[in-house]
Amino acid sequence: MALRPEEVSNIEDVIRGFEACGYVLDRSLATAVFLLVKLGKPLLIEGHAGVGKTEVAKTLAAYMSTDLIRLQCYEGLDSSSALYEWNYQKQLLAIKLQERADQTVEEKVRHIFGPEFLLERPLLRSIRADKAPVLLIDEVDRSDEAFEAFLLELLSDFQISIPELGTIRARRRPYVVLTSNGTRDLSDALRRRCLFHWIDYPDPEKEMKIVATRAPGAAPGLGTQVVEFVQAVRRMNLAKPPGVAETLDCVQALASLGKDRLDADTAVETLGCLAKSAEDSDKIRAEGIERILARQG
Repeated sequence: MALRPEEVSNIEDVIRGFEACGYVLDRSLATAVFLLVKLGKPLLIEGHAGVGKTEVAKTLAAYMSTDLIRLQCYEGLDSSSALYEWNYQKQLLAIKLQERADQTVEEKVRHIFGPEFLLERPLLRSIRADKAPVLLIDEVDRSDEAFEAFLLELLSDFQISIPELGTIRARRRPYVVLTSNGTRDLSDALRRRCLFHWIDYPDPEKEMKIVATRAPGAAPGLGTQVVEFVQAVRRMNLAKPPGVAETLDCVQALASLGKDRLDADTAVETLGCLAKSAEDSDKIRAEGIERILARQG
């Protein structure tokens, strides 16, 4: 059964609830999530790739025992792809079946533009949900300014206008999480409608706690070695520094290979878990993996 906002009584509840779902969050992020639930305002999360922005929405859905509805943004995304479309094939079949029906043209039109012919996309589905879902608008910075402007009505009034059906208001106000990697600046109008939180790369202590939570089967000490190695790699001038997701990939890869420690040969073999381009791989090798590991010891 889904939690109600009033059942989330304090920030500690959020911290404990998220950790029970496998997500380690600090008090500042827990405060942002708590206010999202209590105030019903969207939460805009920005940060580097792979630091757990999308996971916040997934974990919130698990914590609140509700559905996650995800809208993945991309260049060229328009309102019909995000909101609704008419099932044209089904409408054409209905028109064919109604050819001999004793109905007026107005009655036939009203029928084929009924709710049963509507294909719900993520935004409309979140508005029509019987219980408040978590609506994740992922990588909103990948969409263009026109789509961003379209979002403003939804985030302001949580209602959508469909010409053939009228205005549809939210049955239950969704918990909205927007994520951005900062590929373009978002408008002031969108930012004003949201709470805001920046997720940075974690410090070693927090990252080790994340590894212990998400990869409990790793050999003792292995997570510490990997975290120290990744922290050193992040300080290099890479095009795409590894995030927490890459740290977890590396730990899980080593565990799958039966390794209980990180040595230079293994680090080279699994470098693809951390470096995501040939240029970054070359920079790490040029720095000297053995020297990096030696500095950690």
